[in-house]
Parts: sequence; C-alpha cells; structure tokens
Amino acid sequence: MSPAATSARPLSLTAYRIAAGLAAPLARPLLEARARRGKEDFERLGERLGYASAPRPAGALVWLHAVSVGESVSLLPLIDAIAAERPDLALLVTSGTRASARVLAERLPSSAAHQYAPVDTPGAVARFLAHWRPDVGIFVESELWPNLILGARAQGARLALVSARMKERSARRWSARPSAVKAMLQAFELVLPQDAATAARLARFGANVSSRLNLKRLGAPLTCDPAELARLRAAIGARPRLVAVSTHAPEETWLAAAADRIDPRPLLIIAPRHPDRADEIAAKLAPRRLARRSRGEPIETDTDVYLADSFGELGLVLRLGPFAFIGGGFDPNLGGHNPLEAARLGVGLVSGAQVANHAESFAELAAAGAVRLVADERRLGVELAALLADPARAEAMAAAARAYADGQHDQMDRALALMRPLLPAPAG
Repeated sequence: MSPAATSARPLSLTAYRIAAGLAAPLARPLLEARARRGKEDFERLGERLGYASAPRPAGALVWLHAVSVGESVSLLPLIDAIAAERPDLALLVTSGTRASARVLAERLPSSAAHQYAPVDTPGAVARFLAHWRPDVGIFVESELWPNLILGARAQGARLALVSARMKERSARRWSARPSAVKAMLQAFELVLPQDAATAARLARFGANVSSRLNLKRLGAPLTCDPAELARLRAAIGARPRLVAVSTHAPEETWLAAAADRIDPRPLLIIAPRHPDRADEIAAKLAPRRLARRSRGEPIETDTDVYLADSFGELGLVLRLGPFAFIGGGFDPNLGGHNPLEAARLGVGLVSGAQVANHAESFAELAAAGAVRLVADERRLGVELAALLADPARAEAMAAAARAYADGQHDQMDRALALMRPLLPAPAG
C-alpha cells in the first residue's frame, strides 16, 4: 500500500484533524494539570508534545507503541525477539503512562529507547514523526489515533496492528463512523487480532486480517528478588495466606471479610492494581492490623493484612501463595485482568466471571482446571475458604496453570514469520 492510498481522508477524519489542531493550544495546560495530579511526568512533558528528548539512532528504526502497563509488558517478548533476530535495527518504544514508562525503563533491551507518545494533535504528531522517521510502526491492541496512524503511513512507515482488540462496545461506537475506522485500519499492512470476536469486528470494518496473535499469552515469568522472597516467606511462617493481585474497590473489603470468616484466619496479602489507592484501602480495612510494604512495615504474628503497595513487584507477591485472587472480574467496565502472568508462575486463580477483556484465556484456563470463576461476593468467600482447606486442589490448579502457559509459546514464531516482510532489509 503506498502512502497515496491513505491521502484521501474521510470527511470525519478531516474534521477530527481540524478540531485537534484548534485544540492544540490547550494541550500543554491540560498536560501540566495532569502532571500536578501525578498523571503525567513533568520532566518529560515535551515528549507528549512531540519534542524528542533523545537523538534518533542512525539507520533503520522500528517503532513499537503501547498505551499502558499491561500493553507495554505484553510487548516485551516481541521487542526481545526483534532485537535478537535483527540487532542492526534501532528500536523506539512509546507509551502513554508513567507506570508503563517505569516498567519499560527497567526491562527494555539496550538497543531500545523509550519516549512518551505524542498527543494526537497535528503539530505534536508532525514533530514526533519528523524527528524519529520510523521505517516500521507496530501498534498494540486498540490504539487507533487518526493523526498518528495516518501521518506515519503518509510518511512511508509500514504499519502493523498486533494483538489487536476491539470490544463490542468499541465496535458500536466506531460503527457511527465506518469510513473513518476503515481508513485507519487499512493503513495497516498487517493486522493480527487477539481473538475470533475481534477478528470478525475488524474484518467488518475493512481490516486486512492475516492471522491471530495475543501477546499477553506470551512472555517470560515475572521476576523477583529471591532473597526478599525468602525473607517474606520466613516472616509469614506456617500461617495460611490469601494472595490477591490487581484488586479494585470494593474487592479489598470483600476479601478482608472473607478472610475474617476463615478459621484459622489467613494473612491477607493485597497488591492493588493502583498502588496509589493505598491510603484509601488502609482506611477501609480498619481496624484490622495492616502493614504497608511501601513503608517497610514488617509482617508480624498479629498482622491481618499485608498491603503490597509498592510498584513492579507482582512476581514477588504471586509467589507467596499457593493460589491467588485476581481482581477486575466483578465489573464489566473493567473486564478482568491478564491471567497469564500468574499462570506462568504456576499459580492457580480465582476471579469474578466478568472477564470479557481476556475471555478466551480465562475460558481455556477454567476448562483446564486452573481458574475458578465466581459470580458474586458470597461465592468468592466460599471458593477461597474451600481452596485454603484443600491444598491438594490448589496444587492441581497450579500445575494446570503452568501447563497451559507452557503451551502458548509457538504463537511468537508464527507472528514473527508474518512480520518479517515488513522489516527493512539488512544493510549491505
């Protein structure tokens, strides 16, 4: 597909571009306001406006874009695979949140640079593309920003949309502007949806759907500090423990109430989805005895709740229990969180049943005996108590989870085979 193929924008996208240009003077004040609330990085606001904070490396450059932590983490296996196979390529990774920037700073290979993605105004996008001049752009999941996508394609970048996801609600919203979404989707030479439902929706809008890829099914097990793991296990001792990760309100209060009813009472270990909710969680769980990891407070014999409110330690927390509760599954607006990170560590899961964002993975894990899906708070308490009372059942769930995760790795080989034709030819 030539750049000229995307030059004729539908009227709706032309109107969007004009509106985004008119709104551009508001971008910096809005970003500064978000930064004051901790939602943006004050030191790097220029990147959000398209001003690069690093030089462009020489040679061909592959640009990979994700929006937040989950998508950024899912990109890491692909980044590592491209870096290993084509060390001659420079890699640029963009994301949109501070949390994702912290994760990527720790885990990107040396051949990759990170920048915040520009806001989708014509000026910011133009500055970003003029500096970085990507040869290839790989977008993850559902990041459909018209100016960024069409601008990159018009500049000559070859584009791929991988691990693509489009929920039914998004499809209904886009159906009011079918020519706009068709123009964006047809800018991608390669589209790899996560699941069959997304594949059907994207094809309906005119996407060139090639195969399937769910990056969140891939990746190495989350790491942790072995010495810290040993220290925490020693502090917990023989006490039963109930681990909960990626929690949201009101799940923390449900879990605490469930733990109160179990005899002997387990130590409840909570790693909230958003650690900045720690004060709110601590207040809601009072008067229980609570220790906060961010403050270095120790686990003692009378500690009821250990609040793991530090960042980037999910691998540590998941290793503390024979199974775990994963949050986000009781609210259809959240749609559940990725169960594969736990499965790779051999950890069985309990979740609410509203997990549309990862429906296939949850369904397959449930069929394998690695996940228990429950309908409400009452069933959650019953299921947690039953698993704590039956260690053999929890161990069987863990083994099933690991076996399922081990069977996902061939997806990357198939995806790379489809992506190779888009990559620039090696120099010389």
